[in-house]
Amino acid sequence: MKRVVVYLDFVSPYAYLAFERLPQALEGLSYAVEYRPILFAGLLKQWGQKGPAEIEPKRAWTFRQVHWLAQRDSIRLDTPARHPFNPLALLRLAWACAPAGGTPNRRVVEALFHHVWHGGADANDTERLFDLTLRLAPSLDPASEAVKQRLRLATEAALALGVFGVPTFEAGGRLFWGADSLPMLSAALCGDPWFDGPAWDREGAPRPGIQRRA
Repeated sequence: MKRVVVYLDFVSPYAYLAFERLPQALEGLSYAVEYRPILFAGLLKQWGQKGPAEIEPKRAWTFRQVHWLAQRDSIRLDTPARHPFNPLALLRLAWACAPAGGTPNRRVVEALFHHVWHGGADANDTERLFDLTLRLAPSLDPASEAVKQRLRLATEAALALGVFGVPTFEAGGRLFWGADSLPMLSAALCGDPWFDGPAWDREGAPRPGIQRRA
């Protein structure tokens, strides 16, 4: 059985689209998926980047593109009333629902994505968060230190692997970034011979070039 680890943050529309498309991308394969919510802002800080929604022309393009992709793939997507927003409450709720030593299941992750990307409401609205928490019935208090630690450790582990954005998929020791990497992920899991050749390592190797100074 193939194992796929999905690194995601509910603030990302690309992570949402990839979540919805993942079963189709893996159709016909025997696989197990592990969902790992992480703090996208932590990745941005580590790698010295800004998020797409923090750069105005990029924000405009991002939402035009994701809505086009959503209608192409018949996926419901409603832009939330506020974006970007702080996703910590949702990330912690996800980990509060995870079993001891485990990760959140697909039902929980789906509920959290739909909370953000269905309806166009404020993802951090107090009443909506309260209702969502009641519905998911977490086994731990989302505000507890134990849950905060789960999220911290998951984000740190992702950074240690070299994860720099969401969604990122890990399979067979390789990382695949972005919703548009799903065909590549599927090919790797299906035994595409390209992955047995030298290209993966060769093309991922650093090369000399100009480095921009901050």
